[in-house]
Amino acid sequence: MAPMVQDVILVRPRGFCAGVERAVRVVEEVLDICGAPVYVKHAIVHNHAVTNRLATLGAITVETVDEVPEGAVCVFSAHGSPPQDYVRAAERGVRVVDATCPLVTKVHLELVRYEREGYQIIYIGHPGHIEGLSVLAEATRNAVPLVGSVDDVAALTLTPTDKMVYLTQTTLSVDETAGIIAALQARYPTLTAPPLSDICYATTNRQQAIKELATVADTILVVGSTHSSNSKRLVEVARAAGVEQSYLIDGAADLATLDFSHTTVLGISAGASAPEESIQEVVAYFTALGATVRELSAVQERMKFADPVELQKLRTTH
Repeated sequence: MAPMVQDVILVRPRGFCAGVERAVRVVEEVLDICGAPVYVKHAIVHNHAVTNRLATLGAITVETVDEVPEGAVCVFSAHGSPPQDYVRAAERGVRVVDATCPLVTKVHLELVRYEREGYQIIYIGHPGHIEGLSVLAEATRNAVPLVGSVDDVAALTLTPTDKMVYLTQTTLSVDETAGIIAALQARYPTLTAPPLSDICYATTNRQQAIKELATVADTILVVGSTHSSNSKRLVEVARAAGVEQSYLIDGAADLATLDFSHTTVLGISAGASAPEESIQEVVAYFTALGATVRELSAVQERMKFADPVELQKLRTTH
């Protein structure tokens, strides 16, 4: 049905976070320095438009180090990698450029430190997600249970100790995670938190922004791919905030399948791995039909990360 949208509200912050921007730029620069092909272990970020564009430039995505030719250059994705992958890369003479988000690296280092100090660690995350699999691979002494819901907490069989700590995936729902933490602390009163929340600033900010957007929008669109954890969480947050008509779309091509006949005010956000071009294509669809556009700025972001040391070395050796 034809859209009835009169107003489009484009919320900030949206789209690329500092970690994603850094990872994508790393692949682009390694391609410029080394030439194609450059290998990328796992999708550099979870967005089809981004990975498809990089593929046209010569980036080849693989899932294992063994798929990378010996001696080739390989960028490790923003989601993090298990320690075994670095060992295997060295054995094969693969030159690694590590684009892991520094905030994901923080959780890896926390697990190593807490394990060394004798803590029982509990990890809160989504089963099967590459970030969690990589973090959990750091454990060498005791099993680290993965908790994805309050029901998982009830199923735990851990013996309470004086040294217990939880860590989390960086892209979780802030509110849902708070409920899981409360359940864990009720069962294990000595459980402590890491010094700073593991849920990253970008995830937190985008969820806060979409809550504000939900106070003024009839329908909310989140631009992002279906395999993007933080994008899916934004849809969940929008619905929990009262906007049942909230949808995850890859881009403008998905709009034809949706009914906007009862939407007057449309809110648009985007996951942390969605490029601005995809967002603007969605906006253009509605402006072409006469909708007006305004921005809602909920949170200011100024985060920047330094380039990987391996990229800095590549610049000086080529």
